[in-house]
Amino acid sequence: MSLIEVVGLNHRYGERKVLENINLNINKGEAFCLIGSTGAGKTTLLRLIDLLETPASGDIYFDGLCIPKSGRQRLEIRRRMAFVLQKPQVFNLSVYDNVASGLRWRREKKDRIDKKVNEILEMVGLEDYRNRNARTLSGGEAQRVALARAMVIEPEILLLDEPTANLDPGSTAKIEQLVSYISEQGNTTIIMATHDMPQGQHLANRIGVLLDGKIVQTGDVEQVFRSPQDEEVANFVGMENIIEGVVTANNEGMVTLDIGGGAIQAVSDFPVGERVYVCVRPEDITLALSRTQSSARNSFYGKITQVVSFGPLTRVEMDCGFRLVSLVTKVSVEELSLQKRKEVYASFKATGVHLIKRRAK
Repeated sequence: MSLIEVVGLNHRYGERKVLENINLNINKGEAFCLIGSTGAGKTTLLRLIDLLETPASGDIYFDGLCIPKSGRQRLEIRRRMAFVLQKPQVFNLSVYDNVASGLRWRREKKDRIDKKVNEILEMVGLEDYRNRNARTLSGGEAQRVALARAMVIEPEILLLDEPTANLDPGSTAKIEQLVSYISEQGNTTIIMATHDMPQGQHLANRIGVLLDGKIVQTGDVEQVFRSPQDEEVANFVGMENIIEGVVTANNEGMVTLDIGGGAIQAVSDFPVGERVYVCVRPEDITLALSRTQSSARNSFYGKITQVVSFGPLTRVEMDCGFRLVSLVTKVSVEELSLQKRKEVYASFKATGVHLIKRRAK
C-alpha cells in the first residue's frame, strides 16, 4: 500500500519551473531513491513531501489522506517524518543533547529519553562522543548525529538529501551501512535523493529518475540501470555503449541488427526495419586476446584506445569500427596486459543487449 502518493505536482520559484507533473507512489517500508543530476529538482521534491513548502499545484497524499495546504492536520503529519539535510545541521550542544532535542520537544519522559538516546548513539557508533560538542565533529560524524536525531523519534518516513555528499570514503561507508540497517528493519519508509548512482543501486528497492524537473522513469534497480526507457535515461545511468542500429532480421525473438558495417544479435520482439539504439553495459563486455569459443553471440576485434583505472575496476575503451567501452577488474588488466594500442576481442551475450526505439528527429 502507498504511504506517500504524489499526484500532478508542479512547482516553481518565481518564473522558473522546478518540477513538472510529478506522479509518484512510495510504499510503506520501502527504500525509494531519487537519482538525478544537480539542479534536477530532487531537494525541492523532498521539501514538498516533508511539507516544508506548498506545491504550486497538485496534491500529496499521506497514508491515503490528501494533505491540506495548512492547519493542524498538516503539522501532525509532518511530525511523523524526519528530514536529514545534505549539510548536517547540528546545535551548539553536546551530541547527547542534539539527539535528545526532538524527544524533548515532544515532551517525552526523562528516563525514556535517556534510554532511547543511548540506544541510538550505540547504533550509530557515537556512544563515546555523547558529551562532545557536536560542532567539533567531522562531517561524517556530524551526519551520523543528524541521522541519530532523526531516527530517535521513530519517524514513519525518513527523507535523506544527498546523505554522503562531500564525505570521505570511510564516512560514506558508515552512513550507507546505517541507511541499509534502517531499511532492513522495515519499520521506516526511506526516500533518498542522490546523484551517486552506485549508492542508489545498492540502497534502494526502487528508483525514480528525475531529469529537468520530470520523473522520466521509475522501477527496480534492474529495470532502470539495465533497461532504460530512452536515450536520455540510458546516458544518465552510465550505459556508455549506445550504438545506432536497424533491425535486419527477427528469427523467433532473436534479432540481428545492422550497426553500420557490423552486426549485433539481441533478444527482442522489434520488427524488421525498426530503427533502434543498441545498448550494452560496460560490465557485460568481456575481453580476450584471441577469439574464443563461448556462449556469447557477439564478438568484435578491436584496438584499445584508452585505459583508465578506478580503484579495483578499469575502464577500457576500444575502436572496433565503432566505439566500445568495457569495465573489467584490475586482475584482468594485469593478466591480459591491457594497454593502449593492444589488440583484443570484445564479447557480450545477446541477452546483455537492451534495445531502445529511436524517435524520429
